[in-house]
Amino acid sequence: MKFTLSWLRDHLETSATADEICATLNRIGLEVEHVEQLGAQLAPFRTARILEAIQHPNADRLRVCKVDAGPDLGEVQVVCGAPNARAGIAVIFAPPGTYVPGSDITIKAGKIRGEASGGMLCSLRELGLGQETDGIAELPEDTLPGESYADFAGLDDTVIEIAVTPNRGDALAIYGIARDLAAAGIGELKPFLADTVEGTFECPISWSISYPEACPWVLGRTVRGVKNGPSPKWLRDKLESVGLRSISTLVDITNLFTIDLGRPLHVFDADRIKGNTLSLCRGGNETVRALDGKDYIVTAEDCVIADGAGVQSIAGIMGGSDTEVTDRTTDVFVECALFDPVRIALTGRRLGISSDARYRFERGVDQAMPVAALEAATRLIMDLCGGEASEVVSAGNQPHWQRDARLRFERISALGGLDIAPEEAVVILGHLGFETKLRDEHSVTVAVPSWRNDVAQPVVLDPAPTLSPEQCMVLESAVAHIEPECDLIEEILRIKGLDQVAPIPLPPVSTVPGVSMTPARTRVARVRRVLATRGLLETIGFSFIAHEEAAKFGDAPESLRLLNPIAADLDQMRPTPLPGLLAAVRRNTARGWPDLGLFEIGAGFAEDGQTTIVAGLRSGRTPRQPGGGGEVMTFMAARADATDVLTSLGVSSDALTITADAPKYYHPGRSGILRLGPKTVLAAFGELHPSLLQDAGFEVPVVAFEIFLDRISDPKKRRRTAPDFSALQPVRRDFAFLVRNDTPVDSVLRAARGAERALITGVSLFDIYEGSKLPDGQKSIGIEVTLQPESVSLTDAEIEKVSEKVVAAVAKATNAVLRS
Repeated sequence: MKFTLSWLRDHLETSATADEICATLNRIGLEVEHVEQLGAQLAPFRTARILEAIQHPNADRLRVCKVDAGPDLGEVQVVCGAPNARAGIAVIFAPPGTYVPGSDITIKAGKIRGEASGGMLCSLRELGLGQETDGIAELPEDTLPGESYADFAGLDDTVIEIAVTPNRGDALAIYGIARDLAAAGIGELKPFLADTVEGTFECPISWSISYPEACPWVLGRTVRGVKNGPSPKWLRDKLESVGLRSISTLVDITNLFTIDLGRPLHVFDADRIKGNTLSLCRGGNETVRALDGKDYIVTAEDCVIADGAGVQSIAGIMGGSDTEVTDRTTDVFVECALFDPVRIALTGRRLGISSDARYRFERGVDQAMPVAALEAATRLIMDLCGGEASEVVSAGNQPHWQRDARLRFERISALGGLDIAPEEAVVILGHLGFETKLRDEHSVTVAVPSWRNDVAQPVVLDPAPTLSPEQCMVLESAVAHIEPECDLIEEILRIKGLDQVAPIPLPPVSTVPGVSMTPARTRVARVRRVLATRGLLETIGFSFIAHEEAAKFGDAPESLRLLNPIAADLDQMRPTPLPGLLAAVRRNTARGWPDLGLFEIGAGFAEDGQTTIVAGLRSGRTPRQPGGGGEVMTFMAARADATDVLTSLGVSSDALTITADAPKYYHPGRSGILRLGPKTVLAAFGELHPSLLQDAGFEVPVVAFEIFLDRISDPKKRRRTAPDFSALQPVRRDFAFLVRNDTPVDSVLRAARGAERALITGVSLFDIYEGSKLPDGQKSIGIEVTLQPESVSLTDAEIEKVSEKVVAAVAKATNAVLRS
């Protein structure tokens, strides 16, 4: 919000300096963002008078002028090329060293075509104050030489820009800022008085409202016989000082009231309105060309002003070009209305329109001012443009904005931390417009003014599932009592001075800061490190995917469907991060990078809650190396990834069992589940289902794993001892067993591992063979058993004895037969 010091003084009787006013604004919560002295860069320019102007001896278009630059500079010779440079006129003189903003040059003394020139005679354009002209600026005849041009032209004003919080719509008016400053003791507020303009004829245009939710009240009147044209200098100067471009007198008057009183208005060319009625109604998917020259489509959610020909204005935001006032306008219709802030904001966002009117309406305007503002605007139109006014026409009713707020004096100190006498608190509220209605020793009840839409607004709560309607009513009543009181305390504190409230630091929770790495974060960091060393790259994806994609990877219940998704294909909370990883692999494959591994640590969602999942994918082939490589990925790579992560998190590989009941989106014969005991599922791994890959456009298998972090218990903290390594060499023996095709490999491994726990330290799978050389319905499973002696080397007989135990244990557990 910008305003000038002189404009502020139109409403505030004060002798305070700009620095004092800025300090007070900061103290009362209207933070000053920028201060600019309008005449600062024009300080070197001086008024002067041309005493003599003769033709330059060496140039046809130049004149040599003798200039009286005032007592300080005396007579100066200046070479000037302006056609209107002549003796006797008062001009603007720039001495050497002056920066000319309009031309971006610095004046230097020198010679021009052999004649000395000690300065420059300037046009207003060169000072950055006007349009291009054919000559230098001519000042009034009675101008005295040597005066500062900034002072002479009244450009010694100060522009102040403040930041306004969304709840302070009243501070978007210079009058509202003056009111706050007066309450803070900076001068006295001048009353706003609007002379009533008696209508001399019946208004030919009437109002109707069919969308009262968006516009509850509207006023208007016709002013006929006006003459529109350029605005007077004082009006142009006011608007241009705060960054607004002067358009025409009628338009500038509406902009003046927007800034001055925070009261947006709009003027229609009455002769261009079709029919006798303007209607405030819903849009109907019509296209309207606004005053900014752009076309907008208004929907049934947008409030518009329409006549017999269609939409003529996007209500409360921007008028339409079809009824725009021009220099040919003779009759105008002035509109002054109240609009719902929320609907204004939604329409502005939907259409992408930013305007001064929208900015104020969506923050709330003075609900009691429309009548006075319409009268004041009518008077100014008639004063500047002439004409006569009709009677006022209206539709709807003024909203019931009247409400009270109660303040208990003891709460000022208890909540605000500042001791303020009750009498002083009441005086502050009175200066801000809060009229005392009832007062006793302990409290005061005040009437909230019409311009403070942010104070003591009624509270309506949506019933929560855990609250009964009666509980909601009790809660609303409590909030309705506390909220207004807090608003009043805030007003008193900021006017008294927020800088007077003593800062009190929060009590420290502990002198020793807490750990930055919790066990959960440490676990995640460890998982990242393990998967990175295994060659996988981490990704981060959305937590929501397409409903159809979610259904391919488990359940996609309606309870986890988004009501307002950011995109049509992101409408379901994901059951697992795998769909996002698969999409990333597909994109990389399409760009010529099919061989890669990705992982993500994120949430998976189900109806019973969410869980943290480590998901990974490998696609393509293994890296080619001399003598091998370049093979298609198998589910064993995914199993190795999952197993490595689990063991790094303290899960013993010996405690894991593998079952073949992986989710349906895995390959039914090339997948598995890693369990801890019979019930706890820690991970799933395997190839993705061929039909899933076919739909995604993959021609080679893709293997995946999922690890459910929340199901892994933290390892018990035990005192670590040095590992007891044996000095003897281990002994390894290979066994090949014939088993039924449906026999799990894990059953063979577990049986072999338990055959002789004192010596067997490792059992691993090295081969699975199924072929025509084997009996029907059987397969060969090759395992390697590692024996580790502790004190003495094993003899052949001891090794053979252990081997017999291994064969017997596997045969007992799986009905296996040692393959010959």
